[in-house]
Amino acid sequence: MALELDPRLPIIVGTGQIMIRDAATEPLEPAELMAEALRRAETDSGGTGLLTSADQVLTVSELSWRYRNPALAVAERIGASPRRLATSVVGGNLAGVMVARAAADIQAGAADVIVITGGEATRTRSRLRKAGLEPEWSTQSDSVVSPESIGDLRPLVNEMESARGVQLPVHVYPLFEVALRARLGLSVEGHIERIGSLWSAFSEVASTNPNAWLRTPLSSSEITTPSAENRMIAWPYTKRLCSNNQVDQGAAVIITSVAAAERAGVPRDQWVFLHAGAEAIDHWNVSNRVDLCSSPALRTAGRDAYALAGRGPDDIKYFDLYSCFPSAVQIGAIELGLIPATDTNDEGWGGIGASRPLTVTGGMTFAGGPYNNYVTHGLATMVDTLRDDAGSMGLCTANGGYTTEHAVLLASTEPPSARAYRHSNPQAEVDALPRVDYDDAWVGEVVIESATVVFEDVSKRSLIATRTPEGQRSWGMSTDADFMNAAMTTELVGTRAQRSANGTITLD
Repeated sequence: MALELDPRLPIIVGTGQIMIRDAATEPLEPAELMAEALRRAETDSGGTGLLTSADQVLTVSELSWRYRNPALAVAERIGASPRRLATSVVGGNLAGVMVARAAADIQAGAADVIVITGGEATRTRSRLRKAGLEPEWSTQSDSVVSPESIGDLRPLVNEMESARGVQLPVHVYPLFEVALRARLGLSVEGHIERIGSLWSAFSEVASTNPNAWLRTPLSSSEITTPSAENRMIAWPYTKRLCSNNQVDQGAAVIITSVAAAERAGVPRDQWVFLHAGAEAIDHWNVSNRVDLCSSPALRTAGRDAYALAGRGPDDIKYFDLYSCFPSAVQIGAIELGLIPATDTNDEGWGGIGASRPLTVTGGMTFAGGPYNNYVTHGLATMVDTLRDDAGSMGLCTANGGYTTEHAVLLASTEPPSARAYRHSNPQAEVDALPRVDYDDAWVGEVVIESATVVFEDVSKRSLIATRTPEGQRSWGMSTDADFMNAAMTTELVGTRAQRSANGTITLD
């Protein structure tokens, strides 16, 4: 006899994705992308009246157009009159956080139907800007009330970090990559082959994903070798190793209680149960972290999610790890216990033929990286994957900032063994972990902790993380050609150098 289900159990009953890639197709503004994704999610559910009965309409922060109240713009389009309208701040983790908290609200009886959506029309906006045009998209009057805000509004960097160039993710994640290479003891050449193999495997997954932006599989060398179409961004990342935000995409999920799903007539084979969700934030400033290639917050959130669901890494069949850059995927795999921290086996990283690939979409380079909303696409694809393999378990991660903010979600077509969804936020534990100080005034000997070379229009420079003799972190730079060449061809991590008053680093 089947167990009687708690009518408050949260389930994902519908998902929707939309992609406008054909130039001949009329582009849609972000609010309409979101609304259409929700309409598709309701159709996917097989139920009726879900959108109009939504208790909460939650939207992911969009950057390609500004609305005074994005959640209201979407609610009006789907005919909903929710009790709660909320929009996230900027952060790739927040779609995951919203799902985790929405499930907790439903389990607690605070809501029956919650819809979560996001959409970006970045490709269209970029094309219009190049032509000197503005889109004729909808606006809201100043009298419209702002939505509730979800997320942390603190600047991701302080004034010192910004002044030293520790600001753009595309410049900071390469520092994580090089630090991880040194930790694993890989050669420069072996490391490039490793991340190329990882991303090639992601492109293979994207080639089978109908919602992926780029569906042509690429070899490791096609991904890692610089060319006119694949310029170097920041060593060792070429364009094809970075998230692709030039997309027009939208995605949505509908989360309900078991009771609401039954009332709406959603067939049982469409249900995907949320088992556990956890969220945590690493030390906010990169300067204060004990190293540049780990995430204690993700490790702790993952530990809690596994424990709350009564599962371990070996029980999970499908993964979608946040994939803005290869270092984010690798750090995530280590912290979640999928790969030992000392593992150098390329096959284990999701290379072609691996038993457990680390993405179900193809990742943010190939499936598409619509700024803050990628995780909604990842979760929607995970739901489809789990429905096609009933009884299997899937895990999705969400990441904001510089591996700063994290969420972990576990789901399956089978109900949780605990007979309830469970949520955790072990923030106090993470906050109590050791941290390092920084010294921006240090002059003298330092040890290089990581170094990248940032390629700009016609110039390049090296961004360098160092440690003082007292163990404080001190940021530096160099425009010396020999230094930059050494950063890209040799192992500088652990090398002694000198730091001047203006932050210039020179090798001893």
